[in-house]
Amino acid sequence: MPSSFRDVGGFVYKEDGVVFRKIFKHSINDYYQLMDSGLYRFLTEKSALVKHVETPSNKDKKNPVSLIEIKPEQIKCITYPYEWCFNQLKDASLLTLQICIDAIGYGMILKDATAYNIQFIDSRPILIDTCSLTKYSEGEPWEAYQQFCRHFLAPLLLMSKVDIRCGLLSKIHIDGVPLDFASKILPKSSWLSPSVLAHIHLHAKSQSKYADADAIGFRKRPVSKIGLLGILKNLQSLIKKTNWKESSTEWGDYYNFTNYSKDSANHKSLVVTAMIDQIKPLDVLDIGSNDGRYSRIAAKSGAFVLSADIDPIAVEKNYLKVKDNSKFNIIPVIQDMTNPSSGIGWSHTERDSLQSRGPFDLVMALALIHHLAISNNVPFSMIAKYFSKLGKNLILEFVPKTDSQVKKLLSSREDIFNDYSEVFFEKEFSKFFTILQKVCINESNRVIFLMQVKNTH
Repeated sequence: MPSSFRDVGGFVYKEDGVVFRKIFKHSINDYYQLMDSGLYRFLTEKSALVKHVETPSNKDKKNPVSLIEIKPEQIKCITYPYEWCFNQLKDASLLTLQICIDAIGYGMILKDATAYNIQFIDSRPILIDTCSLTKYSEGEPWEAYQQFCRHFLAPLLLMSKVDIRCGLLSKIHIDGVPLDFASKILPKSSWLSPSVLAHIHLHAKSQSKYADADAIGFRKRPVSKIGLLGILKNLQSLIKKTNWKESSTEWGDYYNFTNYSKDSANHKSLVVTAMIDQIKPLDVLDIGSNDGRYSRIAAKSGAFVLSADIDPIAVEKNYLKVKDNSKFNIIPVIQDMTNPSSGIGWSHTERDSLQSRGPFDLVMALALIHHLAISNNVPFSMIAKYFSKLGKNLILEFVPKTDSQVKKLLSSREDIFNDYSEVFFEKEFSKFFTILQKVCINESNRVIFLMQVKNTH
C-alpha cells in the first residue's frame, strides 16, 4: 500500500481486498522478540495491538529481502488524525504511551510514535503497526519522543488551549505539528506549566539548536530506564489533565433547535430504520451525522458506520456516546463535505480521500441538502454526482423552502435559488439514482428519499 513506503521494518500490501504485512530481514529479530517475550499476547489480550496470523507462504520473488508475511486483523475503514475529535486523539495518544511503558517491561520499546499507526475498532484505539516495536537497550533515549510530541502532544495542547479546530493542522503538517510553531501560538500561560515547558517550548528550542543533527543533544544523552519511564509517565499525566473546552456551536446543539415535533422525530426514525432494513447494508457513510443519532440506528442493524460531520463539538459528543457503548461499530470523524478529505502526502497517495474509502453500501444524508445547495451554492447535479460515487444506495432528506431551517438560511441573503424545489431535485438526482421510495414526514414538509445508484460511471 502506498502509505507504507516509509516503514523501514516492512511494508503493507493488499491482495484481493485483504491486507498483508511483509517483515524485512533486519526486523525479524524484533518480530520474534515480540512474539516470544509474551508482549504480543499481553497487548492483544488488552486489545491494544491488532492480532495477526502468519501466512503459509513467506516467499516473494519481487521482494526477496522479506521473510515473514503476516495477515493482521482487518480494519474496516482507515481514518486519520486530522479527522479525529479531541478525545479520539487523546485516547490514541494515551494508548501509544501505555504500549511504550508496557513494552519496556518486556525488553522492547516503540520506535515509531506516529498517530497514523493508531486506528479505531468499535470506537477503541488500537495499534496496527506490528513492526513499530523494537528491542530496548538500557540507557537509550526514546527515539520516537519528538515524533510523539509532534503527532499527539502539540495538537492536543493547541486544541485545548487555543482552538478545538487546531486539530486540522495535522492535515497540513502530515508528519506532525512542528514544535516551534506550536510553541509560538500556545498562550503565554503555557510557559508556567513545567511539563509543557519541557516537552514543547524547551524541546522546540533544542530542536532548533540541533536542527542539522536532528536534535542530537537529546538523542545521544543516555537515559536510564527509570528516567525514561519518568518521561513517559510525565507525558501521560500531562495528557490526562488536558481537556477540551465544551462550548455551544452551530451544529453541536442542532437537535435542540430543529422544527421537529416529537411525533415527526419519531416518524423520521421509523422511516430511516425501515429503509436501512430494506437495504441491509454492511457499511454505511452517514454524512452530516451531527451527534450520531441516525448512525446509531444504522449500527443497530449490524452495519459498520463511518459517522461524519463538519462540527468538531458534534463529533466529540458522538464519539463520547459510542465510546460508552462499544457494541456500536461506529467511527465518528470530522468531515467538511464541501472540502472532504482528499488524497494527500507523497504523490497524493499516502492518505486516502473520503471517496476512495468507498463505495459504501449505503450513504445517509439527512438534513444536509439545504446546507450544501443554499449555504454553499452547490448545484443539485453536482451533489447527486458526488453522492453517487460515495455509495451504492442513498437515504436523503429533502428540506423544502417552506421549512424553518431553510427560511433561516435565506433570511440574511437574497433568494437566488429558483431551482431549489423538490421537482427539480428529483429531476437532477434521477440522472444518477433510481428513486425507490419517498416518504413525507409527519407534521413536517420534509421528505425522506431512498435511492439506488445507476450504472452511469
